[in-house]
Amino acid sequence: MKTIVISLGGSVLVPSLESNNVSKYASVLKTIAEKCRIFVVVGGGGEARRYIGAARQLGINEAASDELGILVTRMNARLLVGALGTAAYPRVAENYTEAKEFAEAGKIVVMGGVTPAQTTDAVSAVLAESVCADLLINATSVNGIYSVDPRKDTDAVRYERLTPLQLLEIISGCRLNAGSNIVFDIVAGKVLERCRIPLLVLDGRDPENLYRAVIFGDFIGTVVSDEGIFPLPV
Repeated sequence: MKTIVISLGGSVLVPSLESNNVSKYASVLKTIAEKCRIFVVVGGGGEARRYIGAARQLGINEAASDELGILVTRMNARLLVGALGTAAYPRVAENYTEAKEFAEAGKIVVMGGVTPAQTTDAVSAVLAESVCADLLINATSVNGIYSVDPRKDTDAVRYERLTPLQLLEIISGCRLNAGSNIVFDIVAGKVLERCRIPLLVLDGRDPENLYRAVIFGDFIGTVVSDEGIFPLPV
C-alpha cells in the first residue's frame, strides 16, 4: 500500500468558516484512504493571516505571530478530524513522532503546524521524508507552479514538470515571514531535493481534483520529480 502525504492549504479547506470544504474533503479523503495510507497536513489560510496581521499591529514579533498561526492550523485540522469521524485518528498530531505513532492505528493522520518559521508545506515535506512517503501532494489555490504569480501576472507560464533543483530556482527569491502565502516554500523545496520524494501541485479548491488525481491519475498540475515514472494512480 502506497503512502501519500497531502499538504492541504487552509485557503482551500476553510476559505471561510461560513463556507468551507471540510465535509467534501472528508468524503474524498475517506475514499482515498481505502486505497493507500494517508497523512494530511492542514494550513491556516486566511484566518491564520488575519490573526498574524492583528499580532503585528500589536507589535508582536514574528516568532510569536507564527505561534498564533500554528494554533489556527490545528483548529482547522481539528475540524477535519471531526468530519472524518472514525476514519481518522481522534487527535491532531503536534509533531512528527506523534504522526508516526498515530498511523499505527491504521487511520488517517491529520496535523497542522509544528514550529515557528516553518510553513505547513515544510511540515508536509519533512513528514513525507519521515514516513518514507511515495508521494507528496500539495493541494493549493492554483493549478500548479508558475513562472510568476498567475494572480498578479497574466503572462505567467505554468510548468507541467520540474526537477527539485528547478523548483528551488523558482522559489528561492521568496521571503519567508509569518503567514507567508507562496505556492511552495524554499525549506520544503530543499527537503524534497534531499529526499527525492515526488511532488504533485494541483488546484485544491475543488476536492474532486484530489480524488481524480490519486484514483485515476487525471490531473492538471505540476509534477516535481527527477524520476521518469510518477506514482499515480494508486
